[in-house]
Amino acid sequence: MWRWLSADAIRPWNYRSWIFPRDPDFAAKAGRILDLYGGRWEGELLHPGDYVVCADEKPSTQARRRKHGTLAARAGSGQKVEHEYERKGALCYLAAWDTRRAKIFDRCAPKDGIKPFAALVEQFMTVEPYASAQRVFLIVDNGSAHRGQRSIDRLQGAWPNLILIHTPVHASWLNQAEIYFSVVQRKALQPNNFADLDDLEHHLLAFGRRYEQIATPFEWKFTRRDLERQLARLDDAPAEPVAVKAA
Repeated sequence: MWRWLSADAIRPWNYRSWIFPRDPDFAAKAGRILDLYGGRWEGELLHPGDYVVCADEKPSTQARRRKHGTLAARAGSGQKVEHEYERKGALCYLAAWDTRRAKIFDRCAPKDGIKPFAALVEQFMTVEPYASAQRVFLIVDNGSAHRGQRSIDRLQGAWPNLILIHTPVHASWLNQAEIYFSVVQRKALQPNNFADLDDLEHHLLAFGRRYEQIATPFEWKFTRRDLERQLARLDDAPAEPVAVKAA
């Protein structure tokens, strides 16, 4: 039966989830972020005094204390982690990633919000080269701590050389901070075995310092032209599901 199903040309049980772009300005908003990653802004090359920083939060990062100690890996066998654990609370991990310098600024807070995010921005905007930079482009998604025009007024009012750039709705994949968080999840949070929140915070911040010693800018290859091709394919796709008649 398994061989028959595998050889079948039509497999209705297989599917992929996706979100159709709903933002009417999706192409424009996404395009200017892709231009920044390519070293351009409004059709002109970025100046040497410009910086591109991506920032985001990783909320509800849990500390799980395993009820028995982890057994170390050995030849022919990986480490063994106890299935049962005690919940020791959760915190929010915030990080900002300089896309051109591979520099990380990070901090932990009891939860996400406007104040913790403002503290993260202050963390890098008060030090060089950002404090005296010509322009600092800050890319964020539409999370509640930095959503809409109010966030632009608030952050650009506090830092005159900062330009806040929002990703389109449901397009946080355009934010390179998400790539850094994926590294954190795989290399620092798995397996999750922390005595308490202090242990978790120390581990996260220590990982950030270690990672930026070896980090290089992410090799971002998706360009505005690639985006235009993808959107053109969506325009050519049928608006309604295609009905398949039974034989």
